[in-house]
Amino acid sequence: MSVNGMVEERHRFMPETPLPDVEAAERAAAALLRALGVDIETESTAKTPIRMAKAYVELLTPRSFDLTTFPNDEGYEELLLQRDIPFISVCEHHALPFTGRATVGYLPGERIVGLSKLARVVELLACRPQVQERLTKQIVGWLDERLAPRGVGVVIRAEHTCMTLRGVQTPGTTTVTSSLRGLLLEDDRTRGEFFTLGGASQ
Repeated sequence: MSVNGMVEERHRFMPETPLPDVEAAERAAAALLRALGVDIETESTAKTPIRMAKAYVELLTPRSFDLTTFPNDEGYEELLLQRDIPFISVCEHHALPFTGRATVGYLPGERIVGLSKLARVVELLACRPQVQERLTKQIVGWLDERLAPRGVGVVIRAEHTCMTLRGVQTPGTTTVTSSLRGLLLEDDRTRGEFFTLGGASQ
């Protein structure tokens, strides 16, 4: 998708967020690179500012989707869980990427959700300046509000380049966060099943 297409998609799907100004972002990227002593007049670097601007527009633009749900006609009452949903987000403190995998599970109520939509929700909430703790809680809250499950839980494991490439510089370090609601929080057996199936005990 072109950068203009990404801008239009973001505005259509996230109308509450300001429309990205790619030209202003390009100028700002050029100013930042010059301030850091980077020569952007060479053949290799002349287009680096616009590439930076486009890269951040892409990182901050989720793909649109509809939350497709269906009646729980079979009366399915057990845990439904998806493991290892990959995502990329941007640390709001350093504007550097963090990448990871999310495990999302819920106990259906009257409706079930299309399986691909769990990954879409993770992407939707990851494609913005974030901190991992908030992202974890937002996914749970988003599904709880729209799906009304009997319980919902999320575990996220992520590697933050703001601590692996700079600062303490500890490559390979993962940060783990979790958030639970409903029976996944209140019932010991269900909570244990969620963490076991989700791989948190491995």
